[in-house]
Amino acid sequence: MAATADPLQRGFQAPGFSLPGIDGRNTSLEDVRGPRGTLVMFICNHCPYVQAVAARIKRDTEALRAFGVHAVAINSNDANAYPEDSFDNMKIFAQKHGFDFPYLYDETQQVAKAYGAVCTPDFFGFNADLKLEYRGQLDASRKQSAPADARRDLFEAMRQIAETGRGPDEQYPSIGCSIKWKDAA
Repeated sequence: MAATADPLQRGFQAPGFSLPGIDGRNTSLEDVRGPRGTLVMFICNHCPYVQAVAARIKRDTEALRAFGVHAVAINSNDANAYPEDSFDNMKIFAQKHGFDFPYLYDETQQVAKAYGAVCTPDFFGFNADLKLEYRGQLDASRKQSAPADARRDLFEAMRQIAETGRGPDEQYPSIGCSIKWKDAA
């Protein structure tokens, strides 16, 4: 089921976390914090929206490092109901796409709830003070990649945040698969 990210709540303070990563270590928000900005991405392995942009995520996170922006990806999906999103499959997915940023597992789903994440992919761009300045799309891609010359919304927003501390006023919400929540039993 497709979902659309909620609108920007500029100034929202990034909630802290410490989650297990595919590298075998727990990683915290402070571990991934960039000197000029931090990108927190909620993704998963099975979502066709994420699969369509995985290479672009890698491209843009690599390019943003030059601006002092660091990135982290978090999978909060219920892996019992969606085995393709299991921790072991996260390792395979990250290797397949050459991810060179931490990919973490939010088994309790508490981090996704704290951020208000609703879909995969869901992008949260924070400034150097960990205040939210971007909550929007990577680009115009949906279940298929947008044209090669599509505007790089996320990259341009994070570059602006790194340079000015403030994101763009005009932002387009991310669209993707809904986060697969555990049953409230």
